[in-house]
Amino acid sequence: MTQKLTSLLVTALTVATGVIGHGHVNNIVINGAYYQGYDPTLFPYEPNPPIVVGWTASDTDNGFVAPDAYQSPDIICHRNATNARGHASVMAGSSVLIQWVPIPWPHPGPVLDYLANCNGDCETVDKTTLEFFKIDGIGLISGGNPGRWASDVLIGNNGTWVVQIPADLETGNYVLRHELIALHSAGSVDGAQNYPQCFNLAVTGTGSLQPTGVLGTKLYQESDPGILFNIYTSPLTYTIPGPTVVSGLPSSVTQRSSTATATSIATVPGSVSTGGTSSKTTTVPRSTSSATTRRSSSSAITTSAPAGPSQTLYGQCGGSGYSGPTICASPAVCSTLNPYYAQCLTR
Repeated sequence: MTQKLTSLLVTALTVATGVIGHGHVNNIVINGAYYQGYDPTLFPYEPNPPIVVGWTASDTDNGFVAPDAYQSPDIICHRNATNARGHASVMAGSSVLIQWVPIPWPHPGPVLDYLANCNGDCETVDKTTLEFFKIDGIGLISGGNPGRWASDVLIGNNGTWVVQIPADLETGNYVLRHELIALHSAGSVDGAQNYPQCFNLAVTGTGSLQPTGVLGTKLYQESDPGILFNIYTSPLTYTIPGPTVVSGLPSSVTQRSSTATATSIATVPGSVSTGGTSSKTTTVPRSTSSATTRRSSSSAITTSAPAGPSQTLYGQCGGSGYSGPTICASPAVCSTLNPYYAQCLTR
């Protein structure tokens, strides 16, 4: 029964047009400059969406990739992803701040970051040939049932995550693959939820590091211990899925919120040198938090909350220790996924 309900969850979230608590990366910030990401809830409906550094994807529902798609191209940069048409420039050793919307992110799980050398322009690379190497990865931090996770740190920093480009990375064009994996239903087969997001970066520096990578379709298996995993026990020991972090690199850097002081636009190959973005930078102030408010308010896919003490579609409605609404807004019903989590689903 649990597996049947989990399958229903995956199907419903894949086709739904209103998802509460799932999301996408709105923007990245590099050296104080704000770069717009791809907004799957807005750009598909615009006649001329802007050229951005984030890869295009068809997750108009702010949804996820399920484990049964790990060997399909969807796991690389999200569902039906196509190349971003521009890139951002960054020096090796610099940090990239990644901003998720909407926040908070309600499901415990790891945060992972990878790079892949495009060996040419990332705007035209075949994504199925990209070989990703992991540059950071944080999972369970402490406790259990469910404990404190990397996703909790992201929530505590206004939905942001900071990743550092390796200081000795070889100059070149790279795809940054950033990913959250939600584990609230991962105790059942195909219950984990992957949210991969990709961005084009032109990295400059003097280093020679060029790690061996793994094809995106070979990063994970459905039965990996960090994918098929019950978080509702204690104590917990968690194995972060995917390849190990490149030797010599930290598993993560200090996480912090940041404020963008200027707005930059994506560089199109051939338009300017990859040595910098100053020619593209304006002086429009933009804080990371205000960007979150702007994109959250403009999103048209959020399900409206019903009147009274009822839960919205896909919201939590039960489980051990839960004290919120237990009645779902019609036509959803409260479906128990496991003893610790029940969710409002349509039949």
